[in-house]
Amino acid sequence: MAGDSNRHVKVKQKSAVLNMLKRLDKIRFRGHKRDEFLDLAESPNASDTECGDEIPVKIPRTSLRENDELRDPAGPGAINMASGVQDFNRTESDRLNEIKGHLEIALLEKHFLQEELRKLREETNAETLKQELEKERQRRLELEQKVNEILKTRTEELPTTQQPAKPPTQVNGTDKRSQMMCSRVQKWFYDKFGEYVEDFRFQPEENTVETEEPLSARRLTENMRRLKRGAKPVTNFVKNLSALSDWYSIYTSAIAFIIYMNAVWHGWAIPMFLFLAILRLSLNYLIARGWRIQWSIVPEVSEPIEPPKEDLTVSEKFQLVLDVAQKAQNLFGKMADILEKIKNLFMWVQPEITQKLYIVLWAAFIASCFFPYRIIGLAMGLYAGIKFFLIDFIFKRCPRLRAKYDTPYIIWTNLPTDPQLKERSNATVSRRVQTASSRSYVGSGAPTGVNKDEDSSRFHTTKRGNFHEVFNLSENERPLAVCENGWRCCLINRDKKMPTDYIRNGVLYVTENYLCFESSKSGSSKRNKVIKLTEITDIQKYKVLSVLPGSGMGISVSTPSTQKPLVFGAMVHRDEAFETIFNQYVKITSAASNSES
Repeated sequence: MAGDSNRHVKVKQKSAVLNMLKRLDKIRFRGHKRDEFLDLAESPNASDTECGDEIPVKIPRTSLRENDELRDPAGPGAINMASGVQDFNRTESDRLNEIKGHLEIALLEKHFLQEELRKLREETNAETLKQELEKERQRRLELEQKVNEILKTRTEELPTTQQPAKPPTQVNGTDKRSQMMCSRVQKWFYDKFGEYVEDFRFQPEENTVETEEPLSARRLTENMRRLKRGAKPVTNFVKNLSALSDWYSIYTSAIAFIIYMNAVWHGWAIPMFLFLAILRLSLNYLIARGWRIQWSIVPEVSEPIEPPKEDLTVSEKFQLVLDVAQKAQNLFGKMADILEKIKNLFMWVQPEITQKLYIVLWAAFIASCFFPYRIIGLAMGLYAGIKFFLIDFIFKRCPRLRAKYDTPYIIWTNLPTDPQLKERSNATVSRRVQTASSRSYVGSGAPTGVNKDEDSSRFHTTKRGNFHEVFNLSENERPLAVCENGWRCCLINRDKKMPTDYIRNGVLYVTENYLCFESSKSGSSKRNKVIKLTEITDIQKYKVLSVLPGSGMGISVSTPSTQKPLVFGAMVHRDEAFETIFNQYVKITSAASNSES
């Protein structure tokens, strides 16, 4: 009996240990194969439970009787039993140590998996996933609404067809057939045209606000290049038209003129243009297929493509923004001039010009009422061909004839823009004020010692007083109309060593004979600077700080009395001031040279 009980205990212990080893082998297998899992969702989700379970380890306990039998050396089989128990205890301790090692591996594996899960959660963007889920939910709700509406319409249609079928005793076989036919026809009609009917269902418009991209130097250069590439076909077309009008290639222009006039004479002008459009599309198709075809009068010049820079410095970015802003400013200015001229033409801003257009429109209306369209089209086509190929060629070669007889050119150049109208209105207001004040001054009686010229010069005053008194000039010297209020700037006199005299803030004026600088600091007139235009030896645009990008905001003026050129810096309207000073300088020097000769 004792031997049977020992065997029973050993079998139970071995089975429990084997089960435990199988579970730990599973954990170890997962730990060694964890790199093979491609997705976290495919990994075993019972790792925490498997690692956290407490594994009961039952140590077999023997009774006192069995211990006495083991201790008794006289018992039967005592030596074999003792050796078996010692072997079992030794193997059991080894297995317990092995179990402890597997548990440590499982705990480490659990820690590694938790770290990987945390990294994956950090890497995945939860907000974008939520937004996509919300979009999908909205789409699903819209689809469900559409399906419900379709089901409602079908349920509303079915009772109407099934109402006469309620009293089955009164319905004949013919009525049933007609109802079946009607339902089939309705079903067929809905299957064929239901989709198109749903397309015409009115739905509220969705107000979607486009997100604006942030300012980026790389994006800016890319958009500029895209705009240049997109406008290239249009610019090439305009160049070819101007080349035809200028007779760049005499044979090509002559052939085009003969073909055009012949087509207009026979009434084939519209078919000719349509054929040219079809021909151009065909050539573009062949070019897209890899053919090398060049159909242009002016040879195209391939410009080198600059590779985009990856990293730009701060100065390069600033220079890029300045270049783009300058191009955008010039482009918007040209577009605004065209639109303002068209608006002023139709708004009778310049009545003598709009009157010509008015008469031409009335003449065209009367001609369209009394003459057939064939004759009108022939006349307009012949005039357009002669004007494009012959008259414009002569006018471009002879500018004086164009200024006298080219009516469209004269009308377009004389049309004013809004800034020009503003300048004209300001000039007329100032003239009216001057005449009114002079009349009132003469009527009230002028005091002794003051003449009419002094009174008129008082209207051109500075902040300190009359202009000619501030700069000790003659009364005839007044600022030009362009710089009546002057240009704010700072005078940099590099001949001076004191900081107070080195830089002076003030206002710069230009008269007919002088360049005058008024200092903003209070004091005597010694701080002001007067330069005679005929004494200037050199005038140039100047860049005060070479570190900053761009061409600078200064003007350098060289005179014989200064060792280093005087610099007028920090001028916002530098280009306008330079053009005004340079033009007046050229005018005065040319007049002086002509008088001497």
